[in-house]
Amino acid sequence: MDDYYLREIEGKTANDPYCNINFCGSSSKRCVWVPGPVIVGAGPSGLAAAACLKEKGVPSLIIERSNCIASLWQLKTYDRLKLHLPKQFCELPLMSFPQDFPTYPTKQQFIKYLEDYADRFEIRPVFNQRVVSAEFDKVLGFWRVRTAPEAGEGETTEYVCRWVIAATGENAEAVVPAIEGMEEFGGEVIHTCLYKSGSVYKGKKVVVVGCGNSGMEVCLDLCNHNATPSLVVRDTVHILPREMLGRSTFGLSMWLLKWLPMRLVDRFLLIVSRLILGDTGRFGLDRPQLGPLELKNLSGKTPVLDVGTLDKIKSGDIKICPGIKRLRHQSVEFTDGRIENFDAIILATGYKSNVPRWLKENEMFSEKDGLPKRPFPNGWKGQCGLYAVGFTKRGLLGASMDAKNIAADIESCWRTESKHLSAISWPYSMQKHILSDY
Repeated sequence: MDDYYLREIEGKTANDPYCNINFCGSSSKRCVWVPGPVIVGAGPSGLAAAACLKEKGVPSLIIERSNCIASLWQLKTYDRLKLHLPKQFCELPLMSFPQDFPTYPTKQQFIKYLEDYADRFEIRPVFNQRVVSAEFDKVLGFWRVRTAPEAGEGETTEYVCRWVIAATGENAEAVVPAIEGMEEFGGEVIHTCLYKSGSVYKGKKVVVVGCGNSGMEVCLDLCNHNATPSLVVRDTVHILPREMLGRSTFGLSMWLLKWLPMRLVDRFLLIVSRLILGDTGRFGLDRPQLGPLELKNLSGKTPVLDVGTLDKIKSGDIKICPGIKRLRHQSVEFTDGRIENFDAIILATGYKSNVPRWLKENEMFSEKDGLPKRPFPNGWKGQCGLYAVGFTKRGLLGASMDAKNIAADIESCWRTESKHLSAISWPYSMQKHILSDY
């Protein structure tokens, strides 16, 4: 951004009674000019975007509400978690997993990979800062990203930048359903974001609500720690073996899709799954009418990759239950009329985007679900320098695609505008903020 634009900002803000920006430092709020993009969120998607930008010579600044990178992985996942897909499908751009890592890295190994990734590309987020709002100022022609300390006390900051990249992802906030009688239950009710290990539930009866990958794996973990879990299944679900014919199911699917239409690949997956797993419908796990890949492509609903839970269901160690009608004191009333006592409830009910809470625009993101309105693969770019990474419902592969596209698009603008940068004489107050915060 050249010095002409900087003078324009200073001139316009000096005559704007509604603008709190003051580059000379007299405002009560601190202002920081960011030459490159501001990235909101230091998860894998935000790191990937920052690395791809750096590789193209474009600096960026990540703002993160937590005290660490990949806070979902570090703070809100259970201990036994492993990547559900082979590591080659979970790599971020420009850096592979270590060769000695197993096919399905553990939670701790994946976190180590992300920390090494941030170190390699010298990514240094601003931590413990919650983005209150990000709004494009049509008068200035820049984004104004306002933040406040996550703890609630301290100085607020406004970042002024040319580009904003939303990287808070699909899993920013836990989804906690409203269940009648929740206040009457009396026992522990937690979301899986607070679940760590089944060891604290030894000897207890626990009902797990939600039959996705997390719900299935939590049930298995509870079994392995001598708890008695029941699994609430409210909808149809595709369960596939994690591996088939000596290859990962995901990898085999991707290979087959190169040669065959999706419906034929789905038919193949379901035939082989039935041969390996049997008829899951016999155990209360009915399959959807659409095949697993077609359903994923249309709705984003991911099939469950079985890691041993189905055997526990077949043996009766995990009981399948219908939906919950209401809760009573230390008991659950199901939709089929049964009432059963439980010591605890674990909600494996997923996560949602929080973008509508802080992004002040209504063109790119849906107010309803917080996801880009344009379908994959075109949801990564909005208007006025707004981008999205990690909202594809296609995991880390989708986030990597977004990150590469965003970096290439911003690079073209950056190179055009950077031709004038050598002539800039930065105001002292801005130099101070850039050196201390950027």
